[in-house]
Amino acid sequence: MKKNLTHKILEAHLKEGELVPGKEIGITIDHTLLQDATGTLAMLEFEALGIDTVKAELAAQYVDHNLLQTDNKNADDHKFLQTAAARYGVHFSMPGNGVSHQVHMERFGVPGKTLLGSDSHTPGAAGISMLGIGAGGLDVALAMAGYPYHLPCPRVLGVKLFNKLPDWVSAKDVILEMLRRYDVKGCVGKIIEYYGPGVKSLSATDRETIGNMGTETGATTSIFPSDERTREYLVAQGRGAAWAPLSADEGADYDEQIEIDLSKLEPLIAKPTSPGNVVPVREIAGLKVDQAIVGSSVNSSFRDLMVAARMLENRRVHPNTSFHVNPGSRQVLENVYQAGGLLSFLTSGTRVHEPGCQGCIGMGQAPGTGEVSLRTFPRNFPGRSGTKDDKVYLCSPETATAAALKGVIIDPRDLAKEMAYPAISDPKEYLIDEKSIVFPSEELKKTEIVRGPNIKPLPVLEPLPDTLKAEVVLKVGDNMSTDGIMPAGNRVLPFRSNIEALSEFVFSQVAPDFAKESKARGSVIVVGGENYGQGSSREHAALAPRFLGVRAKIVKSFARIHKSNLCNFGILPLVFKDPKDYDKLNKGTRVVFRDVKKRIEQGEREIPIEVDGEVITTILDVSERQRKHLLAGGTLNFVKKELLVEA
Repeated sequence: MKKNLTHKILEAHLKEGELVPGKEIGITIDHTLLQDATGTLAMLEFEALGIDTVKAELAAQYVDHNLLQTDNKNADDHKFLQTAAARYGVHFSMPGNGVSHQVHMERFGVPGKTLLGSDSHTPGAAGISMLGIGAGGLDVALAMAGYPYHLPCPRVLGVKLFNKLPDWVSAKDVILEMLRRYDVKGCVGKIIEYYGPGVKSLSATDRETIGNMGTETGATTSIFPSDERTREYLVAQGRGAAWAPLSADEGADYDEQIEIDLSKLEPLIAKPTSPGNVVPVREIAGLKVDQAIVGSSVNSSFRDLMVAARMLENRRVHPNTSFHVNPGSRQVLENVYQAGGLLSFLTSGTRVHEPGCQGCIGMGQAPGTGEVSLRTFPRNFPGRSGTKDDKVYLCSPETATAAALKGVIIDPRDLAKEMAYPAISDPKEYLIDEKSIVFPSEELKKTEIVRGPNIKPLPVLEPLPDTLKAEVVLKVGDNMSTDGIMPAGNRVLPFRSNIEALSEFVFSQVAPDFAKESKARGSVIVVGGENYGQGSSREHAALAPRFLGVRAKIVKSFARIHKSNLCNFGILPLVFKDPKDYDKLNKGTRVVFRDVKKRIEQGEREIPIEVDGEVITTILDVSERQRKHLLAGGTLNFVKKELLVEA
């Protein structure tokens, strides 16, 4: 049988199970990636395992989210992460060195390897032909300890690309086209594999853009072949020896297949408040723009910033529009400087920020009341920018920069009348900068870990009771994101290593009294619609609710990572057998899960719940491994007990 590239990589890493869609598999993880917003908790979880050093081939810790130091908390977390990384043999990328995905691709990415990251945009590793998967921090901590990563075997969606992109259309428009077709849940349970003659027209960083934002389709990850463009990038990064050719067999099988003619694409834009709300830019041309931003975790490469710089050359940003640039890494910024791009930014009135996530995670750059913001970011969930009722649009660097020049949304192709399209080629040799990466060593393993007062021990989670009695404290609709469950932003993120303090913010944007009401009731339930838990991989959206007493979530369907995180922290991820039963549960409804422990032990898939004298059937669609973790009250409880037995 002719194999696709996805199956080739999965087969090479398969430790448990078979490649049958929907069945659980366990794969070996070569590289692990932590960032600071999720890394503090993940590092505490790794410590709790009692293992002396990381066992993954390469582990890296990045500081790219919590860069604002408005008090001691973020600075203390950074020191904790640096000293813990030194102690356990983890590469440490300092604050200001850049976004995890960009830096990992530059300095560490290897074609054909697996990468597990505590950030949902880890699939950006597709740019270097790595199989990068986003996961909760506990899953990454276990991979650091040498455990395989478990997931339902995905289906493979083959996307055949033809021809090449026209001027003023770029890689961002390719992934926006995918979102136009599939919306935010159309690729759940799938890996998107790009192939075909059009692939060679896309650079490695173009592919990173597509893989990174592919997360917003609900996909497990994305992958591109490793070809001459991959080799060019690695050679330019001084790492040509890491290259190896990888591709699907000619005529390989896919579970689904579609085609995209790149030459037929036009500039696209995602309107508020979903990455899937995609329309052609020309349809909303003329809308006044108050803010535009290029960069962050996606569209922050040399190519993307230089396109903006060339468009701004000898021009000024519109006086009514604030234009920002967030470089993906210090190395990117240095190369943009060498190419003359930084001078264009400075003389045009652009605000250039330190390399990092910045406004993408709500860490600064919030727009004003009622203002329109165009961003090259991957997400525009409600309030994620830091401004309530925000109006955030997602677009390419070309579209964002065109708006910054004109003060309104315009189709960037209209600029052809006054400027040539700035076709940017990547450098043959990048300026290499890894001076802000602390490489592990035996000497550094003697480091004493420094803990600030905001670093708190992990909460103790009780095992599942025989019979669970709980009350519904919140009911939400479709596409509830992890931003809605556990907000980001500069008020909340500094508490990521203090679950008790963090829990006060759970659902704060949706139901301000959620924490207070949950604590008053003991065991509680959340009810939701389709695609519950989409978005960020943040496991805090499971652990903090569990701390407040949430023992079950009953929804119409779950997003992959959030469902896994719920199992990791002992929250039952239940789905209505009959979606119409969603209407029978409301805030204040009392629910009894009779003999639930026994039912889960016996492997029952249908879990009946008693609601006002009526029995409703829910589905517990989890693996045997996850059942054991739910019964133990969480994965950490189970693994620690397992390690004690082995000792």
